[in-house]
Amino acid sequence: MIFCMAVQSFYQQVYEVVKLIPRGKVMSYGGVARQCGHPGLARTVGYALHSLQPGARVPWWRVINSAGRISIPGAEASDTQRRKLLAEGVVVDAETLRVDMRAYDAETKVYEKLRRRHAGAAKRRARLPDA
Repeated sequence: MIFCMAVQSFYQQVYEVVKLIPRGKVMSYGGVARQCGHPGLARTVGYALHSLQPGARVPWWRVINSAGRISIPGAEASDTQRRKLLAEGVVVDAETLRVDMRAYDAETKVYEKLRRRHAGAAKRRARLPDA
């Protein structure tokens, strides 16, 4: 039971980080795992995104592998991800399904958003009266 709760909590962290990836940017599975505080769990990030329910408001298509490639198996799924990225202005090579990570990587931007969010939460906690 505790393991299931831990996995669900990690999945929620993944979804919150992925929601912070700006339109027209991408992040690697490993980058998402690092931002969640678990740098060794890149594969688990993939599991989390794979388990999203249809219609979930998480931009899963913005997460690609560390080589800058779309890594979803199956032509239809990878084509969907490529189309969504192209619609946001991300250039995806048609043959290799590769994205230039130097041009489109959002990890630094997401890190800054998370840092500001945590700093704001710490300030709010500091203002709370002791019980």
